[in-house]
Amino acid sequence: MISCIAVDDEKYALDLLTDNISRVPFLELKETFRNGVDALHYLEKNPVDLAFLDIQMPVLNGLQILRKLQVRPMIVIVSAFKSYALESYELDVLDYLLKPVSYERFQRAANKANDYFQLKYAKNGQRNDYIFVNADYRLVKINIDTILYIEGMKDYVKIFVENSSKAIVTKLSLKMVEEMLPGDRFARIHKSFIVNVRKVIALQKKKVQLHGDIIIPLSSNYREAYHQLMESPAEN
Repeated sequence: MISCIAVDDEKYALDLLTDNISRVPFLELKETFRNGVDALHYLEKNPVDLAFLDIQMPVLNGLQILRKLQVRPMIVIVSAFKSYALESYELDVLDYLLKPVSYERFQRAANKANDYFQLKYAKNGQRNDYIFVNADYRLVKINIDTILYIEGMKDYVKIFVENSSKAIVTKLSLKMVEEMLPGDRFARIHKSFIVNVRKVIALQKKKVQLHGDIIIPLSSNYREAYHQLMESPAEN
């Protein structure tokens, strides 16, 4: 079960959100809140897996809650305003729902949360060999050994794999994908790129070269990743 809370200052919107949550069998609603202050205090003392947050609330809005939390659960924003979407995705929210939210749209967001939850917390033996992502309206299994690099594109990522000219596109943040991958095999070398260190064949000051003559920019801000690349042997 995925534990969650719902936060919205409008009673009707909160009731609808609560009803939608009750219809999803893997969601367990812990609390509801009509203001951001109480929600923040609860989250600081009672960690949950997922929070459904409204943005425009008095005193403390949804984005302010996100910035104040030291440890964040998965976040789904539920708002009547499109204008906060970019800022929300920059804070690594899982999904952004526009009011009024149909149950079908809510269910897609819940399924996305469940997919990510299973990826992050799965205990099966294949955890280090594969990841699963939603792409083309289905769950795609990717052998991590075949991944060359991942490119972040605002609210989605492109995953490039061997022997394929077409990237796998999934609506996750680069940070979320980074958390799914083993840190000893993948390195963030730029704000927009993660590379498979085993696929690196050449390393220069401002770029790396992967198998297939692929060139990826290397940022000076990721010096730890730079050293990891230096110490990791390339795959033959």
